[in-house]
Amino acid sequence: MNINKTILLLFIIPLFSFSAHKYYLSLTQIHYKTEAKSLQIIINVFMDDIETALNKDYTIDLQLTTKKELKNNDVYFEKYLKDKLSFKVDGIAKEFNYLGKEYEGDLVYFYLEIENIPEVNTIAISNKILIKHFPNQQNLVKSKVNQKNKSVLLTKEENTAILQYQ
Repeated sequence: MNINKTILLLFIIPLFSFSAHKYYLSLTQIHYKTEAKSLQIIINVFMDDIETALNKDYTIDLQLTTKKELKNNDVYFEKYLKDKLSFKVDGIAKEFNYLGKEYEGDLVYFYLEIENIPEVNTIAISNKILIKHFPNQQNLVKSKVNQKNKSVLLTKEENTAILQYQ
């Protein structure tokens, strides 16, 4: 092999390693607000991933952040999150309120709240966001309750966890 081909290979091979793999990760942050007696939840996911999932699941064309974006997209976001995400506080199933979303760069931030929580000893979470369409999806959950921080990484195989604060 001549020197030119060797140099060319040395420059091309590393380029393939940067473009061949994509990470699938969401972040769910849970914060217990004592004065409000509520769990405040922020979820961030990559925009293209959530758009792909909703378009396939609901046979729609969201076209996020374009002029053709569906005006009622919050209906689909809320339905999807209620289907893929659930919480139990101290062993009791709790419904969350979907407060809205915002876009920042290539991320979508979802804002949720669980009200009327006088105290928290445990939070059980089931998080199946994006797993159906992206088998390598990982959903990181970070929480802060009564000055205690807990976190867990959920996957397709292990998509539920119980966080204890006592």
